[in-house]
Amino acid sequence: MTENENHRDIIIIGCGPAGLSAAIYAARGGAKTAIFSGMLPGGQLIQTMEVENFPGFPEAVPGADLMQKMMHQVKRLGCEILGEEIIKVDFETKPFKFTASSKKVFTADSVIIATGAKARWLGLPSETKFRNKGVSSCATCDGFFHRNKDVCVIGGGDTAAEDALFLAKFSNKVYLVHRRDKLRTNRRSEEKLKANPKIEILYDSTLDEVLGSDKVSGVKIKNVKTNEIKEINLSGVFIAIGHTPETSLFKDKIEIDAQGYIKTDGHAKTSIEGVFAAGDVMDPNYKQAVIAAGTGAVAAMETLKYINIAR
Repeated sequence: MTENENHRDIIIIGCGPAGLSAAIYAARGGAKTAIFSGMLPGGQLIQTMEVENFPGFPEAVPGADLMQKMMHQVKRLGCEILGEEIIKVDFETKPFKFTASSKKVFTADSVIIATGAKARWLGLPSETKFRNKGVSSCATCDGFFHRNKDVCVIGGGDTAAEDALFLAKFSNKVYLVHRRDKLRTNRRSEEKLKANPKIEILYDSTLDEVLGSDKVSGVKIKNVKTNEIKEINLSGVFIAIGHTPETSLFKDKIEIDAQGYIKTDGHAKTSIEGVFAAGDVMDPNYKQAVIAAGTGAVAAMETLKYINIAR
């Protein structure tokens, strides 16, 4: 296959709501477009049990179903979804060059970065020791293994609330451990948490240590106001304290802020002409699928303008 056959008008890196929305607009705009989905097509949303706040779905829809519908839409419009990962980018040449995990080199006149974010960890030695042995960042992936057992969720935002509610469907009891005296989740989720008899919220508390031998058998929870430490016997620890933007591939390639997010100008444009960004990789504030999708649409419209001007 020649390099010319591997050329696209637009390459989109990432296959979550932002990347798929960008693909819809790019394909409808007549651009020859390819999405590189990496190892997780659908992004974080495929791990979300129920989505209630995406327009057009009057009933809650599983995140995986929503992403499948978006992927079908993208394919119907003629955009390729390539199940490869981009491992190297070169923004110093025109057209831009991209090396895929297959070692094939692709080129494009423009690129939309929509790589999203990954789960953040606490950094405790015991957390690392028991990762995948009872410690997890994905309740929907691993909750089944704790059926009729006690578990805990660390965090107090929307992700933590959703994880706790999901785990309560399987587990005997769920402890929601939050370092502050009030949750940071939305009111509807907080009401659901407090109404669920299986969920106990431990305020002003942090995870001090994960206990066990071959696998998790319990935790030490520290009260940050009294310094009291208590042990709780349980089988699973789910970390839900936020996410880190997936920008390691672009380090020293484009401008990235102190938190690791790609800097944009409000119109999806990055520090390099022809390189655009959308979704959680450039949004430190909202972390919502509908907002990610909206920024994907913006990025695609700006990209279409760019390639028409550049031609």
